Amino acid sequence: MTTRRDLAGLIGTGAVAVGALTLASNGAAAQTAGKNTFDRIIANRKLRLGAVTSSAPWFVKDPASGKWSGHFYTIGSALAKDMEVELELVETTWGNAVLDLQADKIDIMFGLNPTPKRAMAVDFSVGAYDSALVVIAKPGFEPKNWADMNKPEVKISVDVGSAHDQIATLLCPKAQISRFKTINEAMLALRTGRVDAQCIFWMGGVRAVKADPGLGKVIVPQPFFGSTSNAAFRRESDKTWRDFVNTWIVYARGLGLVRSAVVESLEQVGVTSEDIPAGITL
Repeated sequence: MTTRRDLAGLIGTGAVAVGALTLASNGAAAQTAGKNTFDRIIANRKLRLGAVTSSAPWFVKDPASGKWSGHFYTIGSALAKDMEVELELVETTWGNAVLDLQADKIDIMFGLNPTPKRAMAVDFSVGAYDSALVVIAKPGFEPKNWADMNKPEVKISVDVGSAHDQIATLLCPKAQISRFKTINEAMLALRTGRVDAQCIFWMGGVRAVKADPGLGKVIVPQPFFGSTSNAAFRRESDKTWRDFVNTWIVYARGLGLVRSAVVESLEQVGVTSEDIPAGITL
């Protein structure tokens, strides 16, 4: 298995031409910091990445050592290494990330799904990877498709404003949709029997059931629905930063960095390829 250290070295060697970075750095130094995000990152030699604690496999912060892990940390580290800048982790939440981008607290946030509401406030990159929507169904409840859940007596929990919320609302308008501030609160509603199912992306669902089988069963309702996991940026007229990250993501996906980072992060939380629901690919 390729390690995170190996991946960082692989991406950091030749992924971006040194000459181009030198020119970008020289040009940025001659400008005031903050003229645009890309120039400021190069001039300050620092990339501010939004990170969410206790959010494996996406982000994890060890409370004792303060060390970060998770596949978006790995991907962010490789991006910073290719830009020859320092990576600074700025703690945020999934719910506050858009606000933190707008407030110029962070330069980039990986792991946001491009919902229409979010896209009105920030810019998005191309997809880092595809992500399928599933439900965690309580024991004894085994819907085979979305129509099985589109009933007045069915209760579904979601985190408000997310892609989970958007899809469940669209496909199950007759169901009782309970909206919570966070994924964990939506999961608590399932664990305590207040809902029949939680709509969630497959990585979070599989990890949760692996850690707590009593939650229920991960089901991929038909027809298959999903979204992409993207990076988000503060909206600005100069799109250099967004365009650079788009180019980098395509390159990194082609090298297999993204897939390897995801697989490694899943293994660290006890999820193997055998645990991935049928029909879902990385």
